[in-house]
Amino acid sequence: MAAPVNIIVGSHVWVEDPVLAWIDGEVFRINGQEVHVHITNGKTVVTNISKVFPKDTEAPPGGVDDMTKLSYLHEPGVLQNLATRYELNEIYTYTGNILIAVNPFQRLPHLYDTHMMEQYKGATFGELSPHVFAVADVAFRAMMNEGKSNSILVSGESGAGKTETTKMLMRYLAYLGGRSGVEGRTVEQQVLESNPVLEAFGNAKTVRNNNSSRFGKFVEIQFDKNGRISGAAIRTYLLERSRVCQISDPERNYHCFYLLCAAPPEEREKYKLGNPKSFHYLNQSNCYELDGVNDAHEYLATRRAMDVVGISEEEQEAIFRVVAAVLHLGNIEFAKGKEIDSSIIKDEESRFHLNMTAELLNCDAKGLEDAMIKRVMVTPEEVITRPLDPDSALGSRDALAKTIYSRLFDWLVNKINDSIGQDPNSKSLIGVLDIYGFESFKFNSFEQFCINFTNEKLQQHFNQHVFKMEQEEYTKEEINWSYIEFVDNQDVLDLIEKKPGGIIALLDEACMFPKSTHETFAQKLYQTFKNNKRFIKPKLSRTSFSISHYAGEVTYLADLFLDKNKDYVVAEHQDLLSASKCPFVASLFPLLPEESSKSSKFSSIGSRFKLQLQSLMETLNSTEPHYIRCVKPNNVLKPAIFENLNIIQQLRCGGVLEAIRISCAGYPTRRTFYEFLLRFGVLAPEVLEGNYDDKVACQMILDKKGLKGYQVGKTKVFLRAGQMAELDARRAEVLGNAARIIQRQIRTYIARKEFMALRKAAIQLQSQWRGKLACKLYEQMRREASAVRIQKNLRRYTARKSYLTVWSTAITLQTGLRAMTARNEFRFRKQTKAAILIQAHLRCHRAYSYYKSLQKAAIVSQCGWRRRVARRELRKLKMAARETGALKEAKDKLEKRVEELTWRLQFEKRLRTDLEEAKAQEIAKFQDALHEMQLQVEEANARVIKEQEAARKAIEEAPPVIKETPVIVQDTEKIDLLTAEVESLKALLLSESKAAEEARKASTDAEARNAELVKKLEDADRKMDQLQDSMQRLEEKLSNSESENQVLRQQALAMSPTRKAVSALPKPTIVQRTPENGNIVNGEMKVASDLTLSISNPRETESEEKPQKSLNEKQQENQDLLIRCITQNLGFSGSKPVAACVIYKCLLHWRSFEVERTSVFDRIIQTIASAIEVHDNNDVLAYWLSNSSTLLLLLQHTLKASGAASLTPQRRRATSASLFGRMSQGLRTPPQSAGISFLNGRMLGRPDDLRQVEAKYPALLFKQQLTAFLEKIYGMIRDSLKKEIAPLIGLCIQAPRTSRASLVKGRSQANAVAQQALMAHWQSIVKSLNSYLKTMKANYVPPFLVRKVFTQIFSFINVQLFNSLLLRRECCSFSNGEYVKSGLAELEQWCSYATEEYAGSAWDELKHIRQAVEFLVIHQKPKKTLNEIMKELCPVLSIQQLYRISTMYWDDKYGTHSVSSEVISSMRIMMTEASNNSVSSSFLLDDDSSIPFTVDDISKSMKQVDTDVDPPSLIRENSSFVFLLQRSE
Repeated sequence: MAAPVNIIVGSHVWVEDPVLAWIDGEVFRINGQEVHVHITNGKTVVTNISKVFPKDTEAPPGGVDDMTKLSYLHEPGVLQNLATRYELNEIYTYTGNILIAVNPFQRLPHLYDTHMMEQYKGATFGELSPHVFAVADVAFRAMMNEGKSNSILVSGESGAGKTETTKMLMRYLAYLGGRSGVEGRTVEQQVLESNPVLEAFGNAKTVRNNNSSRFGKFVEIQFDKNGRISGAAIRTYLLERSRVCQISDPERNYHCFYLLCAAPPEEREKYKLGNPKSFHYLNQSNCYELDGVNDAHEYLATRRAMDVVGISEEEQEAIFRVVAAVLHLGNIEFAKGKEIDSSIIKDEESRFHLNMTAELLNCDAKGLEDAMIKRVMVTPEEVITRPLDPDSALGSRDALAKTIYSRLFDWLVNKINDSIGQDPNSKSLIGVLDIYGFESFKFNSFEQFCINFTNEKLQQHFNQHVFKMEQEEYTKEEINWSYIEFVDNQDVLDLIEKKPGGIIALLDEACMFPKSTHETFAQKLYQTFKNNKRFIKPKLSRTSFSISHYAGEVTYLADLFLDKNKDYVVAEHQDLLSASKCPFVASLFPLLPEESSKSSKFSSIGSRFKLQLQSLMETLNSTEPHYIRCVKPNNVLKPAIFENLNIIQQLRCGGVLEAIRISCAGYPTRRTFYEFLLRFGVLAPEVLEGNYDDKVACQMILDKKGLKGYQVGKTKVFLRAGQMAELDARRAEVLGNAARIIQRQIRTYIARKEFMALRKAAIQLQSQWRGKLACKLYEQMRREASAVRIQKNLRRYTARKSYLTVWSTAITLQTGLRAMTARNEFRFRKQTKAAILIQAHLRCHRAYSYYKSLQKAAIVSQCGWRRRVARRELRKLKMAARETGALKEAKDKLEKRVEELTWRLQFEKRLRTDLEEAKAQEIAKFQDALHEMQLQVEEANARVIKEQEAARKAIEEAPPVIKETPVIVQDTEKIDLLTAEVESLKALLLSESKAAEEARKASTDAEARNAELVKKLEDADRKMDQLQDSMQRLEEKLSNSESENQVLRQQALAMSPTRKAVSALPKPTIVQRTPENGNIVNGEMKVASDLTLSISNPRETESEEKPQKSLNEKQQENQDLLIRCITQNLGFSGSKPVAACVIYKCLLHWRSFEVERTSVFDRIIQTIASAIEVHDNNDVLAYWLSNSSTLLLLLQHTLKASGAASLTPQRRRATSASLFGRMSQGLRTPPQSAGISFLNGRMLGRPDDLRQVEAKYPALLFKQQLTAFLEKIYGMIRDSLKKEIAPLIGLCIQAPRTSRASLVKGRSQANAVAQQALMAHWQSIVKSLNSYLKTMKANYVPPFLVRKVFTQIFSFINVQLFNSLLLRRECCSFSNGEYVKSGLAELEQWCSYATEEYAGSAWDELKHIRQAVEFLVIHQKPKKTLNEIMKELCPVLSIQQLYRISTMYWDDKYGTHSVSSEVISSMRIMMTEASNNSVSSSFLLDDDSSIPFTVDDISKSMKQVDTDVDPPSLIRENSSFVFLLQRSE
């Protein structure tokens, strides 16, 4: 990470800061190696040029999701990127394939719900935003595809979120291959439920952390061959045993000791426990309690957790007895004995603790005492027992305590593993390693040495993996990487673990010599490693030493190294506890082989630690590793606080900066050709103008600038460290020159603009003055013109007045003459019309009278003949029915009743006809009278008006009298005559008015009588309907009686030897009559008789030739024929599906809906099921969707559950309650009765009227099965379309990334081709939609179902596009918004083409993606307020979705910014409130795959179906299906 030398004045750089770690500024002066920088806090800093790093001023405002994409891969760039993303709640960031997770210290449930898991399932690594699910998915896919086990290494200091990350990993792995565990608890739940127990016994407070894991945990999740979780195991490594006996201030021992001391009083009394301060193993530190933690509550929680993982009450009791025994054991002290180098129990208090320890462990107190103060030595000659001095006795005591606690911890782990359950047959696993991170405190002891040794080992593994990934990247891009050096830390590992001569080996050697001290050990280290560059001797200490680790230099205090490393395996301890009367304690110390139990052996914790670490590394090396580095952003554990120095330290300890160092050793900067040309194309404009390939263009730019050492791969440009800064400096120079040119042009423009404004003002002033002169001239000319106009108008008025006088006189004369001529003409026409009208009425009356007489005679003749024929038929029936004498009396009564009802029916019809005729005649008479009166009134009024007009004109035409003259008698007489005529006309008018009033009254009376007659007629109609209903019921009874008679006669014939003679009798025929006049329908008699013969004769012939075939066999044949028929594609008749109509009419005719047991329904369902097995044939699916929906509609209108309430009379008519009806339910209508049933159906009304029948269970079950198949076929069509367009949607989402590169160079032809390629994916979607629409239209699928299909498809498109927009930052850009908007326009155009009948509200389903796209392409986003965005721009989007799209937005076209920081802050506050109110915080949409309709919806939306169709050719000629030929009238 050496600083580049391309720092110039004006460069933006990062400078070290003691508070913020790094702070940005601008270089304003360079003096040799000194750089003067103005930093952003207003200060000026002078530093060496090697300590500043360039800043990428064009970095995206939201950071990059993979830090290998950073232009400058160095420490401040990484820190700034993490801070930027953390501020936007983007807590995950990649560094290559390493995931960095920054703890948000708040709930972010939208990141971990099922929607998010679904999105990451199977997604390519790096395709979506960084996430812990992506790492788990990569590990799972690698395990399934390659069959190799994988491991995920989760590291970080406590509080960084390792446990939560591990929990999410296991949740996702369970989602991918999960099955339920024992008693409904999944494997990952059981693993997580074990955490409280392991934390209580394996976690402790350290300097930095209140709950630090002091052991390594490797969770193995085992999978079977199908990728399903089959078991799990927890492997623990490197438990810090020395902590049991020795702790430093202000740390604590393991939590379980303090929990037991805070147990309920009865528990403490039982174990004789008290305040933690009274125990030696706890009072070495002054810290006894943790802030915010209640140990009493935690004790109860731990007991509950033990219950959950399956530890019984007895085992829990034994566990805490052992824990209490360890505490009492630590309080046993020793004093010098009487003998040399011997020891005894110091005092009574120590004796009390000794006895309590023995009591709790159920062992002998004397034996326990001897095991601690004596040691047995086995020699070839004899066994020697020697005493131990007090110091050795204390060592023996501590060794026993560490051994007991270590065995107890191992037992807990094994118990948890037994509870979870392991799969011994598992061939592959995914391991999750959760282990303590690198530690560097003010005072570091043996524990930190072991922990940092572990992290050095893991870092070496990590470095090898990172270097391997780098190699794979270089190999994939086919570049030369052979000379790149690998950054390794093997020298540090040799310093620590090498044999002989390593620190651990020297420590074990020192522990084996009784005279060794920490000073001698430290001096030995100084002498051995004085030339090792990784080992440093502090100047002011004689017992400390420092090691230069990968994460920095750490100084260790060697004072307690020897004591903490000693770990004797004492045979006396083993023998004592193996003989314990407590089974639990004895099980912790199983008997050892004879040879290994004879004497004590030295064992060191360091060596054991090294062996366990070696075992862990072997496990990791056998798996494919994946890395997650957890980071704690602050020490106060609160959200939105990012402490730079703390983060930098963790990045160093986590090896992230080491990985960056490895990357910098090779090619730290990598850019795709498109990105490189977009950024540095300005350095060589001629290259962009030429028609060069992208790779060639990049090569030409680099060669032009004279760079050396770079590499050009297949898709990327690889730059060495410093080359990016050099290119940026050249680019800044070019852009600076361009800026100066732009400034010059702008200044020219401003000067010219000022000159043009001055010139314009002068011209305007001149124009104003000239305009004033012109106004004066215009005023004078206007006055002259006005005078001329006044003269002209006055002369015109005088001439017009004279003309109008002459014109009025002429008009008056013409009017009088024309009026006289018109009156004469009108009078003549009126007389002629009256004569014609009288003649017409007379001729009409004469013809109508003659017609009525003929009609009456014809009806009488027809009735007489029909009565004669009916009596003849009745006599025949009586003769045929004499054998069944029991029915004779009933039939006679019915015949009489029929005759009586027939007579009453005819009487009512005649009465109704007479009433109608009388009513029509009376109405016509009144209308004629009224019309004549109205004409007379109008004539009288006209005459009066004309006479008045004539009188007025005569008066006006009389010349005026100017002088006195004698009165002429003739004029007076004329006036008198006129006056008399006027009076007579008035009288006539009065009389005519009275006549008109009388006519009006008569008309009113006639209307009243007419209303009474209408009411009577309606009553008569009602009675007529009732009589007709009664008549039809009786006819049905008669038909049933005839059918019963026929069945009984057949039975009698079967027993009678004369059945042939009887069978030769003609069959009865019942013929329908019209309700109006009782006439036979045209041709009905002939059809009926022919049909009867055609049906009955073959049956008679067959009965003569061979035995009668059973009804069930015939019924089975008909069903087989129907099934064979519907197996074929019968097509459509008009818009009606033939198969559905045929099935319905057959089932209705056979009365299959009313039987208790039948197989026809199952066979129809099986036929449909076999037809739709071909998933890819959409035509077949659409065909059966149309048929099933039509058939279901018919059933919905027809079927009624048995036992339903009252029926209407018409429906009740259709139900047969007779003996024959009951027989037909079990036997089906025989072929010879088909004609009767057919004619009976004709009598009851239209055969296709959807009359309801009482359905039995099979029919109702058939309806339910048909409903299920309809929903299945609908779902298959919808899912098939989804499957077809899903890859196209994926291409639409990825298209901007893959095709945008061709738009860089600005060539019009290339742009046109690229735009056409971009739109091809949308057009493919439209093509698929058109194809499905055409198929469904061709098969007449109901528009209601078509609308539902496309509504759900558009909802699917909305979900996929919207979720991808919010999950992929590269999609959330301005250009992509434009692209998606143009694609949505294609879909909108398709909706208008499909019309609302088929598209419905599909366009409205795209509201989320439409509003999101509008947000992306709108300009001036920083000026938008939150209210405008939420209420006007994006009212449908939730606050989580708005926040996500606002923070992920980047403008790749114009470089504009997203919404303002104030709006982002307001959104964050609203999101916090929403999460506190338990509102769903997921920003992803969920695809709805339910069935969006019910049977009632189909029934309401579809039109009534007419079932009249032409029967298929297969059954058209079959006599059993002749009923299909019937047509409704």
